[in-house]
Amino acid sequence: MQVLQHKGSRTRALLASCHPEPTVAVTAVAGLLAVVAGRGAASLWVLGAVLTGQLSIGWLNDAVDAARDRAAGREDKPVARGELSTRTVGAAAVVAAVVSVPLAVAAGWNGQSAVGVTLGLHLLVVGGGWVYDLGVKSTVLSVLPYAVAFGALPAFVVAPVATVPWWLVAAGALLGSGAHFANVLPDLAADAATGVRGLPHVLGARGSVTATVVLLLAASVLLVLGPQNLPWVVGAAALVTAVVAVGVGLLTSLGLFRAVVWVALVDVVLLVLSGSALR
Repeated sequence: MQVLQHKGSRTRALLASCHPEPTVAVTAVAGLLAVVAGRGAASLWVLGAVLTGQLSIGWLNDAVDAARDRAAGREDKPVARGELSTRTVGAAAVVAAVVSVPLAVAAGWNGQSAVGVTLGLHLLVVGGGWVYDLGVKSTVLSVLPYAVAFGALPAFVVAPVATVPWWLVAAGALLGSGAHFANVLPDLAADAATGVRGLPHVLGARGSVTATVVLLLAASVLLVLGPQNLPWVVGAAALVTAVVAVGVGLLTSLGLFRAVVWVALVDVVLLVLSGSALR
């Protein structure tokens, strides 16, 4: 019984250590985009590849930041609390990354030559997260891995069935960049105290909030103007919804990250209503 309880507590700690909110959000948005793009049953492979890739990024982050999190007294981190060893969470990150590769191959398989392209895009997504975790987060280039990874993500989903429109990649990069600033905002002080000085830390809280708002709204504008057959009323309603989501998110720094998720969902709805834009 004690062995089962120990395994259960370790599983719960691993789940808490994967950064569950962004992991679930990114996976859900990718899955919705796959359905919109007409991926059919392959949407399940997309979900699996994105989920395992995001798990690996989250776990690697906690493994690399273990010492910083302990120094900052991060009680929300299982590794910092001593519930997981750095080795365990690091091994989980590697296993998840390895498992994501065959899932990405399956997601790209369409009987033609799309597998190589899709796998390359998937590696850009996961590689962007790993590069960020392994040190770029502490430099003024910290936003770059987010821009690359989130720009590659919609291309990974769509590439096997359609030509990827430039505005979709650009919108993904803008949304990801906004997510970076929003995600770092609550931790600015703790990060600075432990030696992390990325672009949000250079800009400060006010600059990071401004960057988040501008990037999120720019992504929505692109997704309104990009598809050729989107009714203007729908586009206007989507932009108003995005503005409201960001406005509500500005009430707290934690709420601003959730605004990223809501804007991403609004953007997916735009793609659904634009119909054939991705087919």
